[in-house]
Amino acid sequence: MNAAQLIAWFDAEARDLPWRAPGTTPWGVLVSEVMLQQTPVHRVAGVWTEWMTRWPAPSSLAAETAGTVVRAWGKLGYPRRALRLHAAATAIAAQHDDVVPAEVDVLLALPGIGAYTARAVAAFGYGHRVPVVDTNVRRVMARAMHGQADSGPPSTSRDLSDVDSVLPGTRAARFCAALMELGAVVCTARQPRCAACPLAGECAWVRAGRPPGTVAARSAQRYAGTDRQVRGLLLDVLRAAADPVARAQLDAVWRDASQRDRCLGSLLIDGLVQQTHDGRFALPGEAPTPVTP
Repeated sequence: MNAAQLIAWFDAEARDLPWRAPGTTPWGVLVSEVMLQQTPVHRVAGVWTEWMTRWPAPSSLAAETAGTVVRAWGKLGYPRRALRLHAAATAIAAQHDDVVPAEVDVLLALPGIGAYTARAVAAFGYGHRVPVVDTNVRRVMARAMHGQADSGPPSTSRDLSDVDSVLPGTRAARFCAALMELGAVVCTARQPRCAACPLAGECAWVRAGRPPGTVAARSAQRYAGTDRQVRGLLLDVLRAAADPVARAQLDAVWRDASQRDRCLGSLLIDGLVQQTHDGRFALPGEAPTPVTP
């Protein structure tokens, strides 16, 4: 794989994303990576910028209540990520002198930080030569290296080995970012733009005539009426309230009492909601004398 050619393409064509700006700290990279999990780039950019202005260091986020962090998370979805980021910031401030660790194994020891995020921070935050693999990278490697339209089931050891085998000795982090970008905007799942691809001349899939994949395309996930929607509606009420709210205010957001109760119970279990001794509800850290779950 021609690393220099791919990096040159990325240097010329990469999207202008705020966390790619010169001077972005490893903390900024960590925040962006957590926010980007299961959330499109266009929804993250503005929120990330607001967060970095408000909380430029782990200690500044750690000083906030978990409820403040959940409220600021807004509509990014999967709000447990906000709690994990708050927990990671607290550990970084307390255990690492407010400096995001640079080593993958140390990053993995932080609460809520998984293998992908740890490698991404080491690479994009510190420039380390570490293979970084997401869904887009797996698809690019399946096509360019193995001649397959889709990447099939993930295999951590195989996927990391594939990328590690083509990592250049210099600008390896830039190369990983370029692979991810290529999969996101050119080598897409449904409508790859091979004519615009800098790797088309050496792509095994293109040379094979672009054979069809064997994995059926996934249908879009339904949101309306799901527990995700109900949980979001319940959290919306609490985000908008300055004080704990009565149960009746939560009951008003969804007619199906069984589903509503199930979702409220799951929010309590996840630590995204707390109940006060007088039966009201609030975001975590914002309830006076909360009931212990």
